[in-house]
Amino acid sequence: MAPPAKRHRTQRTKIQVVKERFTKFQTKYLTTEFAERLVFDPSLLWVSAILLLVGELFVNVLVIQHIPYTEIDWIAYMQEVEGVVNGTWDYSKLKGDTGPLVYPAGFVYFFTILYYITNYGKNIRLAQYIFCGIYLITLALVFRIYSMSRKIPPYMLVFICCTSYRIHSIYVLRLFNDPVAMMFLYCSVNLFMEGYWTLGSVFYSFAVSIKMNILLFAPALLLAYIASQGLYGTLKQLSICAVLQILLGAPFLLANPMAYLIGSFNLGRVFLFEWTVNWRFLSEEVFIHPGFHVTLLLLHLLLLAMFAKPWFRYMENFAKLQPTGVGIVSQLFLLPLFTANLIGVAFSRSLHYQFYVWYFHSLPYLLWSTPYSIWLRLCILGFIEMCWNTFPSTYASSAMLHVCHFLIICGIFSRRHPTKDLNIDIKKDK
Repeated sequence: MAPPAKRHRTQRTKIQVVKERFTKFQTKYLTTEFAERLVFDPSLLWVSAILLLVGELFVNVLVIQHIPYTEIDWIAYMQEVEGVVNGTWDYSKLKGDTGPLVYPAGFVYFFTILYYITNYGKNIRLAQYIFCGIYLITLALVFRIYSMSRKIPPYMLVFICCTSYRIHSIYVLRLFNDPVAMMFLYCSVNLFMEGYWTLGSVFYSFAVSIKMNILLFAPALLLAYIASQGLYGTLKQLSICAVLQILLGAPFLLANPMAYLIGSFNLGRVFLFEWTVNWRFLSEEVFIHPGFHVTLLLLHLLLLAMFAKPWFRYMENFAKLQPTGVGIVSQLFLLPLFTANLIGVAFSRSLHYQFYVWYFHSLPYLLWSTPYSIWLRLCILGFIEMCWNTFPSTYASSAMLHVCHFLIICGIFSRRHPTKDLNIDIKKDK
C-alpha cells in the first residue's frame, strides 16, 4: 500500500507547484498596476507593439480586400522601369504617363524587381500585399526605435496605428515610392542606434537613391558622424554614401550623365499648385515664383543653423554614452535627426499627400520632446491628421498645418539643451 501513497503525495506536490506559479503570475501580471504600466510605461512598449503589429496585419488585409485601389503613380512607375528593362539607360528617355522619371537609380532597381514579381506591374493585388509587408516592416522598425528610446508611452502606438486612414491609404491603396524610402531610412536609424555606422550608411544611401527627401535628415546625420566618428570616420562614411550612389547610377551616368543628375537630383523642380497641401493660401503666382523658393531655402538653412550647436552637443553626448548599451541614450541621437527632417518638411516648397509618410511616424516622438501638456500634444497631432485628410486642401487646412509645425519646432527649441531628466533616466535604466 506504500507506493500508491507516495504517488499521491507526488501528484499533490505537482498541483501545489502549478498553483504557486499561477499565484505568482496573478500577483505580478493580473493586477491593475501592471495594466496601467502596459498603457503608460515606455519600458513595456514592446508588448503593445507586438499586439498592434498582429492587429495591423489583419487591418491591412481587410483594407486591401474591401477598399478599392486608386491608381495614381503605379502604372507610371512600371512604364518608367520598363524602359530600362527594354535597354534604355538614357534618363532623358525614361518616361511614364505622369511625365519623365525623376527618381534616382535605387528607385529603378527596386521597382524593376516589383515589375517582375507583379507580372510586369499588372498584378495590382499582389503589389498591394507587398506594400502591406513594407508597411509592417516599417512599423516594426519604428516600434523598435520607440522601445529602445523609451520616450513615448505605449498608448501612443494606438494613435500611430489606428488614427490615420491617410497613411494606410498611401501604403496599400496608392503604392507610392515614399514608403519604400522611409523603410530603408528607419532601418538605417536602427543600425546607427546600435553603432553599426558603416552598414547604417549603406542603408541610408540606398534610401536616398529611392527618393531624395531622405536628404532632409542629412544635416543632423552629418553632425552625428563628426561627433562619433571624428574627421577621418566622417570622410569614410560620406565616401560610402557617395560610392554607393555612383555604383547605383553608373549605367545611367555612362549613358547620359547630365540627364541622370538633372533628372534624379533636380533641386529646382517646380511642383503643381493643384496638389499642394501646405501652401494653398498663397496665389499660384507666388507659389511658383523662384524668389519664394529661395526664401524658403534661406529660412530652412537659418533654422538649421540655430539648432546646430545644441544638436552637436546631443551627438557628442550620444557618442560618449552609446558604448554603455543603455537604450535611452538613443534619445540624444533621435531628436536632432527627427527635428532636422521636420524643419525640412515645414519649409518644403510643396507637400503632396503621399509626403505625409516623411514624418508621420516621428511626430509622437517630436511632440513628446516638447514641454506641452499631453492634451495639447494630442490636439496638435489631431490637427495635423485633419490637415492631411482635407482634400483638396483649403486656406484653413494649409495655415493650420503651418501653425502645428511652428508649435512643434518652438517647443523643441525651448528644450534644445539636454536636461537633467535624461541623466536621471539613464541611471535608472542601468
